[in-house]
Amino acid sequence: MKSDRARFLSLTATSAALALALAACSGSSGGSSSPSASASGGSATTTKAPIQIGISLSLTGDFSADGQAFQRGYELWRSDVNSHGGILGRQVKLIILNDASSPTTVVANYQKLISVDHVDLTFGPFSSLLTAPASTAVARYGYAMIEGAGTAPSVFHVASNLQVHNIFSPSLPVTDYMVPFANWVKSLPPSQRPKTAAYPMANDPFADPPVQTARKILQSAGVKTVYSKIFPEEEADYKAPADQVAASGAQLVVLGSTDVPTVNAFMQAFEQQHYNPKIFIAASGPDQGAAFIKAVGQSNANGMMVPDGWSGNYNNALSHIMVQQYIAKYGGTPSDINADVAEAYSVGEVAALAVKATGGTDNAKIITYLHSGVTLATVQGPVQFNALGENPKAVGFIFQWQNGNFNQVLPADASGSVKIIYPKPHWGS
Repeated sequence: MKSDRARFLSLTATSAALALALAACSGSSGGSSSPSASASGGSATTTKAPIQIGISLSLTGDFSADGQAFQRGYELWRSDVNSHGGILGRQVKLIILNDASSPTTVVANYQKLISVDHVDLTFGPFSSLLTAPASTAVARYGYAMIEGAGTAPSVFHVASNLQVHNIFSPSLPVTDYMVPFANWVKSLPPSQRPKTAAYPMANDPFADPPVQTARKILQSAGVKTVYSKIFPEEEADYKAPADQVAASGAQLVVLGSTDVPTVNAFMQAFEQQHYNPKIFIAASGPDQGAAFIKAVGQSNANGMMVPDGWSGNYNNALSHIMVQQYIAKYGGTPSDINADVAEAYSVGEVAALAVKATGGTDNAKIITYLHSGVTLATVQGPVQFNALGENPKAVGFIFQWQNGNFNQVLPADASGSVKIIYPKPHWGS
């Protein structure tokens, strides 16, 4: 809920302190607080009971589109694993609860999944806003949280993770999302480089860090900042900052967005003001495939840019297999596949490799293994976790809509990249 977002930071700090205090009292470690053998991993190599994985997802509420895409990714991975005999001879069972996009509900869900349902493992929810409190909740029980959508600094630096280091994300850290883009702008000849830039940002821990990193790089290249403000993430509040950006006349717009509606609102306002920046990149939204095109129209999408760690055309053998599986089940084309699907799928891949390597579902052993420096292969590319659970090896790309196609454009020398359309075409062209 929107009101929950305003209270997120205080909620997270309180939850973290409470969880750590409870953990100290219970002396829990390795996920062995559950009375079931499978939850502690004590007999994972001998029982044929399914491996139960607990997940809370935003199937309704603000993050429902992404939550449902994550559900598809998790279920696609489960189907693939089970069709090949499961993990260590055990089938995988997903227990998915709806958190309605609420930080309060997500904590209650994971507490139920572990203490009542006695799941063996936990996978993360969608968004950094929910992952931080969720990871604190599972830390109380000594569980690892392998997750694909909580990559903001606020997640990795939550108090519980700094103590027990139980968070692991194979996805690209959000801080690095726009680095390839900013470096490209910086590399342009001075005569071609935009002179001014605007940085409107939604009040969100995912949306802001990549924009702020890009701003530092671009300012060092001499690109003047003419607008930089954080606005409330309420649809009614989008028009005012959009009109202010249009009035600034900035040649470059770097939008800290979280979804399609945010980007669409800015695009509509810009078109109404007859304002067309030379470059327009958004942190999230244009990567939503068919959902983005349906909202903004194919002609207006032309030239829009977005960062991401994956696309349906990513040149990766494991990714190609997943894409074929997805299309066989849901239809469409590679460009229609939401990157959330790959993020969720890669979480499953990491978990499967950890269970196989440790011989079971003992969370303490899994945490130790994933912090051992081992490099793992996923649909998103190579994964190697640092002390915070970030993946410094994650690959970062920039994509651009070009005449109806979602094309990889950066890094320019990466396999599959095509030439950037610059400047961005006028609206509707």
